[in-house]
Amino acid sequence: MTSPRPIQYKGEDLDPERGPGLGCFRFQIVVLAIAIVLTPLSVAWRWPEWLSAALLFLVIALLLVAGQTIIFLLRLVAADRRSRRRPLGSATKTVGELEEERSEQEEERSEQEERSVGGPSDDGGPVRQ
Repeated sequence: MTSPRPIQYKGEDLDPERGPGLGCFRFQIVVLAIAIVLTPLSVAWRWPEWLSAALLFLVIALLLVAGQTIIFLLRLVAADRRSRRRPLGSATKTVGELEEERSEQEEERSEQEERSVGGPSDDGGPVRQ
């Protein structure tokens, strides 16, 4: 099996060291969860309107940033899993393994047909040329 080519991002190889990590993402999610809970409570507790609006804009900005971070992290996971590996807890074969088996069986059949067509016939009939 050949080694998988690196995932391309904006014309360059995707470098996991250049982007945000999982710790950064977790921090963003914690702050986002706090802001999501605090925003409607700030209205109910009659905090200043400018503060409620700032919390709302913070939620919107964090949704955007956390969304971009999760996309980056998912691309890293996809790049890491491009090689065909069996899932750790799987008792069944993956789709890739089934496809490889099927293609190997088809290759074996075609080789057997070529050998039987090219060699002498066992049934005593005329020889094909």
